[in-house]
Amino acid sequence: MLAIRVHSRYSLALLTFLLFVLTQVGAQAESIRIDGSSTVYPLTESMAEEFGRARNGDPRILLGISGTTGGFRLFCRGLADIANASRPINKEEMTACAKAGIRYLELPVAFDAITVVINPRNTWARSMTVAELSRIWDQESEGLVTRWSDVRPEWPNEKINLFMPGLNSATSEYFLQVIVGKTKSSRRDLTCSENDNILLQGVARDTHALGFFGYPYYLNNADKLTAVAIDCGCGEAVRPSSETVLAGRYFPLSRPLFIYVRESALKRPAMREFLEFYLRNAEQGAREMGYFPLPTKLYRQALERLGKPQFGTVFDGKTWTGLHIEEVLSHAPKE
Repeated sequence: MLAIRVHSRYSLALLTFLLFVLTQVGAQAESIRIDGSSTVYPLTESMAEEFGRARNGDPRILLGISGTTGGFRLFCRGLADIANASRPINKEEMTACAKAGIRYLELPVAFDAITVVINPRNTWARSMTVAELSRIWDQESEGLVTRWSDVRPEWPNEKINLFMPGLNSATSEYFLQVIVGKTKSSRRDLTCSENDNILLQGVARDTHALGFFGYPYYLNNADKLTAVAIDCGCGEAVRPSSETVLAGRYFPLSRPLFIYVRESALKRPAMREFLEFYLRNAEQGAREMGYFPLPTKLYRQALERLGKPQFGTVFDGKTWTGLHIEEVLSHAPKE
């Protein structure tokens, strides 16, 4: 008590100083929470790092990778400000967000191409049709289509060893939806992993392996793998490239990538600054990192939508169907 009495004349100044410190700590503690797709993660991480350097780390940007489905689960519970997504939000997630009173802004940021890969020593399956991929991956093919010769008689009578991302991955969801016709319908006699490196090693070490994952990961390991040219049934087998993806020729395995932003988070100036930075730099960032950038005018359009937000999705809970991206984004979003 004596110390308090002796220094009581400084108490107001001390209290003012402590309040100032606490205010500054509180201001610096502001954070942007992002979770979701492992496919979109590298692009968002790059944008966050560049923005953080420009802003000296304020606000803190916290990034997680729980997959597109896991990210939406957090997002629709208000536990993430931004959801990275490698597919459009689906009906179930739209309903969950609506029940929680969460409105969202849908912003496409790039294109990806799911790349089907084989071992470089595989000389027979350099091109495949969508129908052949469907026969291989369909759940009903388990025990029936087990050898390469079961796909085409002239191919080797050797066992096909399959590798794919985990079933909770949007990459697998999308692949199975457009190739087999329904999600979570894959056969079980395969290697399934959330770790792309395990898939890479599996295919790179096995002449008779077949797998798939996102294009950037393939591009970073193109010396160990061969990309399969895909014939969608139109008589042309094409590999993923900027030309084939943006022209809609690499169909149906090309897909837009998104970030979804909560309406309440948009009210924070730092969030708007981060999103503006992201959209102004995503085109170059996507190109440098192996994604396929959107046409330049679509990034401008996204900036306009950020300035005058239109909440909801233009996909209405449906899977991407390969329509021209500019045509899709011309529609008004629905909540």
